[in-house]
This record gives sequence, C-alpha cells and structure tokens, in this order.
Amino acid sequence: MGLFAYLKTQFILHLLISFVFIVSGLIINFIQLCTLVLWPINKQLYRRVNCRLSYSLWSQLVMLLEWWAGTECTLFTDKATVDKLGKEHVIVILNHNYEIDFLCGWTICERFGVLGSSKVLAKHELLKVPLIGWTWYFLEIVFCKRRWEEDKDTVIQGLKNLSDYPECMWFLLYCEGTRFTEKKHQISMQVAESKGLPKLKYHLLPRTKGFTTTMQCLKGTVSAVYDVTLNFKDKRNPTLLGILHGKKYEADMSVRRFPVEDIPEDEKECANWLHKLYQEKDALQEHYEKDGSFPGPQFKPPRRPWTLLNFFFWATVLLSPLISFAFGVFVSGSPLLIIGFLLFIGIACFAVRRLIGVTEIGKGSSYGNQEFKKKN
Repeated sequence: MGLFAYLKTQFILHLLISFVFIVSGLIINFIQLCTLVLWPINKQLYRRVNCRLSYSLWSQLVMLLEWWAGTECTLFTDKATVDKLGKEHVIVILNHNYEIDFLCGWTICERFGVLGSSKVLAKHELLKVPLIGWTWYFLEIVFCKRRWEEDKDTVIQGLKNLSDYPECMWFLLYCEGTRFTEKKHQISMQVAESKGLPKLKYHLLPRTKGFTTTMQCLKGTVSAVYDVTLNFKDKRNPTLLGILHGKKYEADMSVRRFPVEDIPEDEKECANWLHKLYQEKDALQEHYEKDGSFPGPQFKPPRRPWTLLNFFFWATVLLSPLISFAFGVFVSGSPLLIIGFLLFIGIACFAVRRLIGVTEIGKGSSYGNQEFKKKN
C-alpha cells in the first residue's frame, strides 16, 4: 500500500472531509434560504442561483468518487446519444441495486454539466435529512410518501411546476420504488406472478404510476427517456464507506435513448411499455453477468476539474480556522475547552455516520413487504 493509499484509510482525514461537507452544506442551505426573496421577483433567477449552490454541495460527493477513489465510469451507448447528453430535458430510469448508484448517476450528470439541475422523485422521509433534504427542498425536488392517494395532488403539482425549468434537467426515477434485496425480490416476483407479469431476475417489478404520471405532467418539456442500467466490474458491491476509504471501482452503464414520441401516451400502454423496458434491462444484466460488459460501443466521458477545485475552495475556507482553533484549545490546557472540543468531534462523527447510513442497503424500507400485503 502506497503512502497516499494509506492516508485515504485514516479516520482523521475522513473526519476533515466530512467536516468540510457538513459545514459548507449548512452555509449553502442558509444562502439558499436567503434566495427565497428572489422567488416572487424572478423565479428563473432563483432557480439558476440554486442550481449552482446545489452543485457546490453535491460536487463534493462526486469529487470523492472521481478524484479521491478514482472510480472509472464507462458508458455503453451510441454516438448519437452521447451527442445529446446534457443538451435536453429528459427522464432517467436507473436500476436501484447499489448503495452508490445515485452517486454514479451524479457523476454522469456532472460530466455533462447537469448536476446542479438534476431532479429526482424522492421519498418524503429524505426531506427531514439535514443537508440532503434541505438542499432538495430549495431545488424543487418532488417528494412522495409512496401512497398514491396521499401523493397524487402533491406529485402532479410538483411535476407541473418544473415544466418551465430554465436549465437542462435530468429527472431521475427509481421505478422499482426501493433498493433491490433478495427478500424484496422474492416478494416482488410473487406480486408479478399474481398479476400475470413476466418475472425478473435482476430487478424488482417496476412501479408504473410514478413513471406514467411523470410522462403526462412533463409532456412538452422532456424530449426523451434515458434507460440507464448500472453494474460494476468483478461483481463488486461498492459502498459509500468504501469510497471514503479510497477504494477504486469500475462502473459500467448501458445508456439507451427513447424519444418521447416513441412512448405510448395512453396510461395503460405506457405502463406496459415500462414493463417491457424492465424485461430488456434484465436481459442487459444477464448479458453483463455472462460477458462482463454491456453490448455496444464504449465511451468514457472525461473528468472535469470543477469538483476538485470546488472542494479545495471549501477546504481552504473552513479547515484553516478549524485547525487554528483546535491548536488554540489544546495549547490553552483548559480541561473544559478540551472536553468541549472532543464532544464536538464526537457529535460530528455521529452526524457523518447517520448521513452515510441513509445510503446503506441494510437500512432500506419495508416497502416491498407493504406492497405485497397491499396486492394480496
């Protein structure tokens, strides 16, 4: 293990990186709060400002994946699709199998200049998570409780509000509704059997309501649907903690572009189209399982320096006073100050662990179980 690789495993560096992320996030959230005065005056200016503020926060996580861990991201797609990436409003459908699948999606967003304006249909619980939920609130992210009777009006209005968004927008949908686990897969396939639908091997049964509603509400805004299927070389199962420890992964993404005019407008036919899409995604994963890659031409979008420069900016601004303060505390010899500082470190460690816990598969919801009970 080289010196740099060894340093990446050290807790003190993880703590400093987390400190920069958390404190800069709180500063950004405060600035976002101040930008609310712009909304009644110039809504589009408010949106453009918040896209850049959000980029300044999310790009720190992308920096960890791209520069700290050195993860490679390869796209399997045609040149015509590559030429359109980052130049149109789209809906992105991504499989939900990994703890860092969202981070790989953000990496591609960053490389094509749409990270700050990326959207997602997110579970309502995330709204209460500091930094993540607060930043998303100012970005007009659409939140749902995953109970359609309660969500219908909120989701439809939230989607329609995005119809005049000024920046190129990628709207992410996890149509499976929750992360893949063997238990959820077993329950999901029981539901598929009861509804007479083909069984899937690598995915859960897609939830069609969110997709069909998004298509209807963003009609005339989005020009295409990107089907993205993610897998990792050597059957690795990456985690955010692994990224923080500098573990390098190789992410492969099959990207297929479907113009919206090729997708049925009728709700039932649109739902059937989505089920067929997931059967094709399953076939792609089967191909990857056998051959170790997806079919089609390969393209590696280059890393951009902005994520690294953004992190260096925040690290310079925030770590200098922190180190000076810590040095002053220990030089003072005051037991009260030292205990207080160590208590602050302990709280920071707890906060970081809680934020990482949001991404862990083992901390997932019981949504699959509830779905099966509802269907039966």
